[in-house]
Amino acid sequence: MNRLAAPARVLALAVLALGLAGCAANGNAASPSPTPAGSPTASRTPAPSPRWAPSPGTTWQWQLSGPLDDSVPAQIYDVDLFTTSTAQVQRLHALGRRVICYLDAGSSEPARPDSASYPPVLLGRPLDGWPDEHWLDIRRLDLLAPLIAARLDLCAAKGFDGVEPDNVDGFGNDTGFPLTAADQGRFNARVAELAHQRGLAVGLKNDLDQVGELQPAFDFAVNEQCVQYDECDSLAPFVRAGKAVFHVEYDLPTARFCPITGPLGFSSMKKNLNLDAARWPC
Repeated sequence: MNRLAAPARVLALAVLALGLAGCAANGNAASPSPTPAGSPTASRTPAPSPRWAPSPGTTWQWQLSGPLDDSVPAQIYDVDLFTTSTAQVQRLHALGRRVICYLDAGSSEPARPDSASYPPVLLGRPLDGWPDEHWLDIRRLDLLAPLIAARLDLCAAKGFDGVEPDNVDGFGNDTGFPLTAADQGRFNARVAELAHQRGLAVGLKNDLDQVGELQPAFDFAVNEQCVQYDECDSLAPFVRAGKAVFHVEYDLPTARFCPITGPLGFSSMKKNLNLDAARWPC
């Protein structure tokens, strides 16, 4: 191996050191130092946007029938997924409202655009008071989850902020299927998961027996008639967690239920049973 004599080697090292110093001065060093993590020029991955969720006391309107009235002074509109257009959602957003899509999750309605996609094996008994609407076999997530996911895709595509899945308490009703509380909890949690995957806030509709178990998976609650049936205390975990409880009564006057639900932190109003635009909030 050829080696430089000692004096020559010292000279070569000195020249190399001078060259590297010059490169660094000109900003051309082969391995620049990394930018400190706290530097304004540091490269950062943007944090995901937090999912919207309503807080206790948020005012709301719930309209599922009749021409949509967008003049109601409410912070949130809960309206039908299929009959509400993208333009109407955009109009409500322009007015400063958040918008929730209502859809059936645990039952089927024959008049919906996708009703033919529901196989007969899923259909159970009619709902009390709604003879055209049938309970679904929520145990069949293999068949049902893709159908609900498609509805949630439409909800997200129209620009809704959240979703109200209805009839998610079949295990406590005469559905025609031997549903258990475990079946219902599994189904409801899956619906919440599908909504969250699409960036949608999701509400737990009624199903008061499972609030303690399911509250962490949901962003708000929707309840009908908890004062009439003396059930409102069951919804307290939502408010304690900083989540809104949207509540309606149909038969009681506001003077009867507002003094009860106001201190509980609920967003309460009286509505007509057909859920038209009429509204009597606390």
